[in-house]
Amino acid sequence: MTAMSIKDHLKKIGRGKDGARALERAQAADLFGQVLDGAVSDLEIGAFCLAMRFKGETADEMAGFLDALHGRLQRWPAPAHSPLPTVVLPSYNGARKLPVLTPLLAGLLAREGLAVLWHGCATEDARAHPEALLPALEAAGLLSPDLQPGRVCWVPTQRLHRGLQRLLDVRRTVGLRNSAHSLVKLMNPVAGPALLLSSYTHSEYLHSMSATLALTGTHALLLRGTEGEPVADARRCPAMDAFVAGQSWRIQEAQGGPLVPVPGLPAPDAEATRRWTEAALAGAHAIPDPIRQQVRRTLELAHLIAAGPPYALPVLPTPQPTPTE
Repeated sequence: MTAMSIKDHLKKIGRGKDGARALERAQAADLFGQVLDGAVSDLEIGAFCLAMRFKGETADEMAGFLDALHGRLQRWPAPAHSPLPTVVLPSYNGARKLPVLTPLLAGLLAREGLAVLWHGCATEDARAHPEALLPALEAAGLLSPDLQPGRVCWVPTQRLHRGLQRLLDVRRTVGLRNSAHSLVKLMNPVAGPALLLSSYTHSEYLHSMSATLALTGTHALLLRGTEGEPVADARRCPAMDAFVAGQSWRIQEAQGGPLVPVPGLPAPDAEATRRWTEAALAGAHAIPDPIRQQVRRTLELAHLIAAGPPYALPVLPTPQPTPTE
């Protein structure tokens, strides 16, 4: 397919909520590739971000954006002799009201023998970002500069792709999220078998992210995260959906009832959370049950993926037709 001018793409997606048309997957890949490569002006990047914000992304468009991104990402080699897929943890939201427990999840998964690639960056100054909690994993002896079973490898977004970092930074200028904030939760920076732990903040993203994961055949565990981070809320277990080779099922039902206070849970500031996480990894604090459930489901899914195709997927009940009047 011959590359089109970004202006031609913008004319298609930028005609407002009712007039805008969706891009085909190849067109979306062409457009996003130009954005990532820095082949367009700041004004055109702003127009792209706002047009997609108003129109909303289709699964085909997101798949095209991922095609462009995966063709340009710096990839981390998966461990050569690990029997299990590498777990990918995207961390971009941080937190305002609750402590960021993504590093705790990363450490617990590593202790189960998994290699964990944890990537991210701060996208809002008002939020505490998990990168500040790296010393807790270092104190536990769980950090590594490369991917190893039983270790966590932290990778800042800047090292994955500078153009992607540039697009994320647009939020600081215009004050609105853009397509990149969803893409970073769907991308795979691992060269080799991987299991993505992804999260959404609002229910509408459950449907759009699910459609993209199914279309791209990504192995993933998807849940409503804690303020957007890919870790279960310590106060109540969310529903979790598994994705394997384009098929999905509910692997964990949501816990009913009200939020359950967690005794001793730290304040959301980075230093208090770092001390608590370090103590929890040392066994001084009980691990909240929703996070233990997430670790269990991740391991279950990792072993299923490691067994290889044909995957032993659960047999789901056939949907029954709705009775008519």
